[in-house]
Amino acid sequence: MDLKNLNDVPAFITKDGSEIRELLAHRNSAIRHQSLAEARVPVGDSTQEHRHPRAEEIYYITHGQGRISIEGEVRDIKAGDAVAILPGQRHRLWNTGDETLRLLCCCSPAYEHEDTVFTDL
Repeated sequence: MDLKNLNDVPAFITKDGSEIRELLAHRNSAIRHQSLAEARVPVGDSTQEHRHPRAEEIYYITHGQGRISIEGEVRDIKAGDAVAILPGQRHRLWNTGDETLRLLCCCSPAYEHEDTVFTDL
């Protein structure tokens, strides 16, 4: 059985600049075709606009509020919101609130730095 606790998982910075704690993926479990991680965006910060040619993602906001842009459409987000991001779609997150924006990220296939392409250069 693979059981991970968020408090025991080391953080790392993804290519887009968000802080990630990878809960389950091929790097630390028997999972092979997807990944689950918690991402954190500090107050007043944002990720770089990027896309993933292969991976589709689901973002589930657990704490805070912010704004997301997908393919140029911008929406406000808050705790309890779920967002679908299809492969190849340009996206970016901003923390517009007064606490750390925290979200669960489900990626299929699993997150890889090599599958992140910056679009706002």
